[in-house]
Amino acid sequence: MSLAEWAALPEDGEGELVDGQLVEEEEPTPNHESIVAWLVVVLWSWVVPRGGFVFGSEIKLAVRPRRGRKPDLSVYLPGGPIPGRRGAVRVPPGIIVEVISASPRDVRRDRIEKPDAYAGFGVRFYWLVDPSARTLEIFELGADGRYARALGASQGIIDVPGCDELRLDLDALWAEVDRLGPEEADDGP
Repeated sequence: MSLAEWAALPEDGEGELVDGQLVEEEEPTPNHESIVAWLVVVLWSWVVPRGGFVFGSEIKLAVRPRRGRKPDLSVYLPGGPIPGRRGAVRVPPGIIVEVISASPRDVRRDRIEKPDAYAGFGVRFYWLVDPSARTLEIFELGADGRYARALGASQGIIDVPGCDELRLDLDALWAEVDRLGPEEADDGP
């Protein structure tokens, strides 16, 4: 499958493009989506008044000639490039956020595969939110084309590297997650 064919799939079409093949994405849980929604509100409130944009998980990034990714959140920072209105996006956002899912396959994808693709695409900041460990890690792209850890935190209010006046209250984030109640195994219907 080509990038153009992948980009032409319906907006709610499942999958990312990896080496020309459509691969299944992780299945988001309410836990995952509550984190994404909380971050959308906080990031939107900070970046939009400054002229930037926040996009959710259906934006299709053409990160390499035969590779397309759909991050949980993409943030286009003020003064930087912005995507077009349609099709696969070929300009890198300033920030990509991935919320790590519980399966080992998804952990590997978020920690190993995606950072390489995003670094090669030129994404300046890569955020990993791990709900199980209750951590936020922020990686910054270096001159060598690799990510270096710029911040790691699990609680309190943090100042976000590279984002003037953006503060995240991690205690408030985890309190929002806790509103879902205790984690239970899904035993099905």
